[in-house]
Amino acid sequence: MLLTRLLVTAALALGAARALAAPSGTVFTANEREGSISRIDLASGAVSTLKVDISPHNVQVSPDGRWLLATGMPRAASHQGHDMGAMGGRLLVYRVDDLDQPALSLDAGDHPAHVVTDSEGKQAFVTDSGAHVVRVFDLAAGKETGSIATGRYPHGLRLSPDGATLYVAAMRSDAVSVIDVASRKETARIEVGKGPVQVGFTADGKQAFASLSGENKLAIIDTAKRAVVGKVAVGRLPIQMVATPDGRQVYVANQGSAGRPDDRVSVIDLETRKPLATISTGKGAHGVAISGDGAYVFVTNIEEATVSVIDTAIRRVVATYRVGAGPNGVSFRSP
Repeated sequence: MLLTRLLVTAALALGAARALAAPSGTVFTANEREGSISRIDLASGAVSTLKVDISPHNVQVSPDGRWLLATGMPRAASHQGHDMGAMGGRLLVYRVDDLDQPALSLDAGDHPAHVVTDSEGKQAFVTDSGAHVVRVFDLAAGKETGSIATGRYPHGLRLSPDGATLYVAAMRSDAVSVIDVASRKETARIEVGKGPVQVGFTADGKQAFASLSGENKLAIIDTAKRAVVGKVAVGRLPIQMVATPDGRQVYVANQGSAGRPDDRVSVIDLETRKPLATISTGKGAHGVAISGDGAYVFVTNIEEATVSVIDTAIRRVVATYRVGAGPNGVSFRSP
């Protein structure tokens, strides 16, 4: 499938077009409402938006930076976000230096949501919300090699820093499924609270998190105990989160509802387990990624078709980029 380049534009930064002075690398967004992927070159400030054959809900750069993975339903079956269709979903795999067409296009089940790879980038794990499983793909062989049963309606997932464990947010089980990567089995199920959407880890792997969309809270999990040890109130309908590399803070995007979108990112102090700051980004704050050095956090704003860049030293938005309609997932690639 050939991709059509729609536009290349300068970033809109603090109301004026300019490139960021400090950060470099690339940010990718999954623009679900228009069936496209946007690529932001942070060094130049250029944004390119490319049409694809799915309505991508999530994108993820592989650990080695060579591949970009995207999941979603065919555009004909999913014009409005998560709508189901007769056709199955797809996993698309691109070489990051050649986005003209995917290197792989694989059947990803009834309703693929999120994707991550193993620490070597050899296997991909895709949550299939419709089948209540995580599907496993061998990227070299270009095929599915199995599936792992989870709680009901798995959505977001993350690999632990040591690469041994997957945490999966099972939204309709109000739980996080813990999966052993080596055995491909669910080894525990942690009750976390209402409507977990996404999970995350601190860099040392000692703590994990789950965004509770039904409680407007962030659950903090002790990974050794495999139990919730605290909850912190955040904004309305929290979606994705990311911890800073030093393990001191977590940034949580609060989307709100379609009729009453939230535009805030909650910053949580992990030592006190209390809100440290609230940052306004754009309407429908959803996806969150962080630069490798932790200096910048990138947030997709669904209702404004933008990406906000937060400087973590001053906890302020320092740039805003226009991307495709309905940006959901976001991923960062180091230069």
